[in-house]
Amino acid sequence: MTTFEITEDFLLDGKPFKILSGAIHYFRVEPSDWYHSLYNLKALGFNTVETYVPWNMHEPKKGAFRFDGILDLERFLTIAQELGLYAIVRPSPYICAEWEFGGFPAWLLNEPIRLRTNEPAYLAHVAEYYDVLMSKIVPHQLSNGGNVLMIQIENEYGSYGEEKAYLRSIKELMIERGITAPFFTSDGPWRATLRAGSMIEEGILVTGNFGSKAKENFASMQRFFEEHEKKWPLMCMEFWDGWFNRWNEPIIQRDPQELAEAVREVLAQGSINLYIFHGGTNFGFMNGCSARGVIDLPQITSYDYEAPLNEQGNPTEKYYALQKMIHENYPEIQQLKPLIKQTIEKKPIPLANKVSLFATLDTISEPVQATYPQTMEQLGQNTGYLLYRTMIEKDAEEERLRVIDGRDRSQLFLNGEWKATQYQTEIGEDIQVSMAQENNQLDLLIENMGRVNYGHKLFADTQKKGIRTGVMADLHFLTGWTHYSLPLDSCEAVDYSREWQPSQPSFYRYTFELDELEDTFIDLEKFGKGVVFVNQVNIGRFWEVGPTVSLYIPKGFLKEGMNEIVIFETEGTYEPEIRLVKEPLYKDMK
Repeated sequence: MTTFEITEDFLLDGKPFKILSGAIHYFRVEPSDWYHSLYNLKALGFNTVETYVPWNMHEPKKGAFRFDGILDLERFLTIAQELGLYAIVRPSPYICAEWEFGGFPAWLLNEPIRLRTNEPAYLAHVAEYYDVLMSKIVPHQLSNGGNVLMIQIENEYGSYGEEKAYLRSIKELMIERGITAPFFTSDGPWRATLRAGSMIEEGILVTGNFGSKAKENFASMQRFFEEHEKKWPLMCMEFWDGWFNRWNEPIIQRDPQELAEAVREVLAQGSINLYIFHGGTNFGFMNGCSARGVIDLPQITSYDYEAPLNEQGNPTEKYYALQKMIHENYPEIQQLKPLIKQTIEKKPIPLANKVSLFATLDTISEPVQATYPQTMEQLGQNTGYLLYRTMIEKDAEEERLRVIDGRDRSQLFLNGEWKATQYQTEIGEDIQVSMAQENNQLDLLIENMGRVNYGHKLFADTQKKGIRTGVMADLHFLTGWTHYSLPLDSCEAVDYSREWQPSQPSFYRYTFELDELEDTFIDLEKFGKGVVFVNQVNIGRFWEVGPTVSLYIPKGFLKEGMNEIVIFETEGTYEPEIRLVKEPLYKDMK
């Protein structure tokens, strides 16, 4: 049986072991591509894969657990082991990861608890989750013949809190459920975060997260070790080799040769986990959001991260620069030729059907009545869209309307006609409308564009989505609301026999045949905003503001014969034909 210890060095079967790890998040990669990504990690000469575990995907509803398909953590670990890769697993309740709500399930927002604390009510939810999750991880520990080297207790806790009793509770919850692998914490490499987020007094390995200046950052960590009389191996648990991207901002880039030299500097002193090796995709509505003052900045669907493997999983210039650096500095490490997937194109694909959201609303959502608007969380909905509807009497020719305290993006329609779109800081401003009828239908389509994944807003009221206070006409709140939840997990119930109206949110259906299956990208340059379904799988959001104006379609979502693409578009823009292309498309952000 293989053994792993942490002394003054990492010891594998009693011999010094340098961890060369790369992060691949199984939940961001279509399962039939796991082998491809893991093989390319091994081919680079690396020996370990690291992954987070997203609570919100594994328990989307309280007590309803999922570990199938893209969430089959055990299968991912097994494939890694078969390829000769060890694993580092980070199952902390909070993962950050530029992921919706930092991995927390949205239903926690209905609870009178404070996240990431030692509160018994919060820990009870974690315990019930761990009852199921740890049973999936324990069999894969080294001590049970698996490949899991280490387990993380919490994630960058020193950037959030300093409650050591909480960290001890999380550790004990895992131990009680069979975790025997060594634990670690990971934080920023400076003293304040290391002191607040580590368990160094209890002998739990401390690792650091940074993306450059290894000598300075490791020196800072070393001083912290010496302060506590610890002699431990140095490890960068997240070496940021690229960066995530947000809507309406240019793609962030990093020079491949500079990265290779920076990684060499890390390896000269310690071990590394490249964050991220293969980023993949924030499928569905799983993108995270950055907190900036009063505004939150949602991230894009692609999690390409400008990583060594691109969104598709193919090697980039960074991969080859790292490959060369490792070969020159560690010639004893075996390297292999990486796998490269192909792409296909298909054009033109004609529009088959279209229907307005309002026309098919009753087939895709059950109405819920309430006097005042309810939030998404109150309605038991996690992500997606929410349509609010009420009737408003004509009191004057021009009426002043206001949405009070709503998130994140609001489109207002009067009698089916678009009147205004407001986003975060604009919500609450006056909307002047003309009342053409004595009684008028008022609709508000609210989009949850992603909850913050890091920082002080993590459990703030701003993360509750939808209309949180109400809608005012003149100086009074309107009542008598009908709610239509639109999580859009699929679009099977859309009725295309009903009418389509221009300038309304609508579903557009395209069908096409394939006799060969490869990855591809859908061109969305001429669409406004919305989401795309490929054979009923929600592959993510698009938005004309860029930087990306295409979405990646893994071949695992396609099938031989007839295929279907449905585009839910909210701005009233569509094309009579679409095309699938071989490369991702970007908007010129200059």
